[in-house]
Amino acid sequence: MKHIMFFLLCMPFVSYAQINESDTLKLKANLSLTGIWQEGNVETLIFRAKSDFSYRPWKKWVFKTTNSYVLQEFGKQKADEDILSLNFLYFNPDQKVYPLLLGFVSSNFRREINVRYLLGAGATFQLVNKNNHWLKLSISSEYEQTDFNRSNFNRTEYNGDPSIHTFRATLWVNGKYRLFDNKMIFNHQSYFQPSLEEGNNYRWQADIGLEFPIWKYVNFKINYLHTFESIVIENQKQEDRFLTFGFTIKSY
Repeated sequence: MKHIMFFLLCMPFVSYAQINESDTLKLKANLSLTGIWQEGNVETLIFRAKSDFSYRPWKKWVFKTTNSYVLQEFGKQKADEDILSLNFLYFNPDQKVYPLLLGFVSSNFRREINVRYLLGAGATFQLVNKNNHWLKLSISSEYEQTDFNRSNFNRTEYNGDPSIHTFRATLWVNGKYRLFDNKMIFNHQSYFQPSLEEGNNYRWQADIGLEFPIWKYVNFKINYLHTFESIVIENQKQEDRFLTFGFTIKSY
């Protein structure tokens, strides 16, 4: 654990703040590192990294990728390792309504998910788009396949096959707001994903962050992540919650 913490302390930081794909900048890249560490009679490590990268290869096209990593250790025993990559291709995101293509890949140690991928398309609606705050709603549909390590689930009708595949619909809501004369920055990203084929197969996630500027290039950050999966390996809980603290150092 000491080696991990030394690596984190020495690692160069750049900022993470939810990127708005409608921004006119051609290239934006950000990173956030938050966590909790305790050592002594009880050893605990909860670490979360999240990055955003947005690039305009052509005037009306924007590629955006959001990647996150969560690690939990208790007494040097790994309890969770979660990797998630969300990738979007937007067309004409300066408009009020614009189409998107998406591709997701993830894995989860605690939930015993070897790999999960989704491919789909949809549209984004800009509800608010101002200098200090923005709010967007997106609707999409995807094909999903999830490969588990085991085939015993909390819902017995899925038992016997470690792979579950389905078509989904997704409702996304995300936004960012600068409040109290830019003394507090609130951002959120959440989604609800029901299966279009099975009513008991759905998931949702809420990712909420608060940042408090300390200096022009440094913010103190609090992050709360809440996830729910209706179908999990037998005897596993369906919900997870993470509350982490850290700093954001801005590169621009």
